[in-house]
Amino acid sequence: MMELTLIQKIAIYALPVIFAITLHEAAHGYAALKFGDTTAKMLGRITLNPIKHIDPIGTVLVPAVTIMLGGILFGWAKPVPVNFGNLRNPKRDMLWVAAAGPAANIVMALFWAGMIKLAHMMPDSPYAQPLALMGMAGIAINAILAALNLLPIPPLDGGRIAVSLLPRGPAIMLSRLEPYGLFIILGLLFTGLLSVFIGPLYGLVERFSLMFFGL
Repeated sequence: MMELTLIQKIAIYALPVIFAITLHEAAHGYAALKFGDTTAKMLGRITLNPIKHIDPIGTVLVPAVTIMLGGILFGWAKPVPVNFGNLRNPKRDMLWVAAAGPAANIVMALFWAGMIKLAHMMPDSPYAQPLALMGMAGIAINAILAALNLLPIPPLDGGRIAVSLLPRGPAIMLSRLEPYGLFIILGLLFTGLLSVFIGPLYGLVERFSLMFFGL
């Protein structure tokens, strides 16, 4: 991506970040509702209103700092509350509720690749370059969020998917890591290992999105 000022970076990244976290969390709530849990619906969290999902520190401050420092984009939203005990088949349905968030990010990566394709189709438009840059940012953000959330570390989505798939004994052992999950992720981030673990899946989502539109 071309060298951008701080204001330009904020302008380009703001919409992709907001949509990425909003649709990710809304997807969890919608999936939970479909499998029998109405908690998110009752709390008004199955919505595209970003205000309902934004965490001032995790959604605004932390991503802004990581963007300014040029490191891996990192952040979080307010998690959608899910009462897994209300699901029709808690252990099985947990997989689909957890997978809904990363799946939404992959779909959004495709959407932003489509915006890049649109920009290429109107090269003389004054909006072409900003749209292409926003598309690149959107792919990067959603690829990172999908890859990060699929790490098999509770309470990340990948951790919940792993708990759903593992036999009862190993699943219980893995679920006990949940109180320490954030510290594990921060440790991986500060040691540089986080990018090593999520890099392959990030690259796969990015390449797939661009190739889907022949970019």
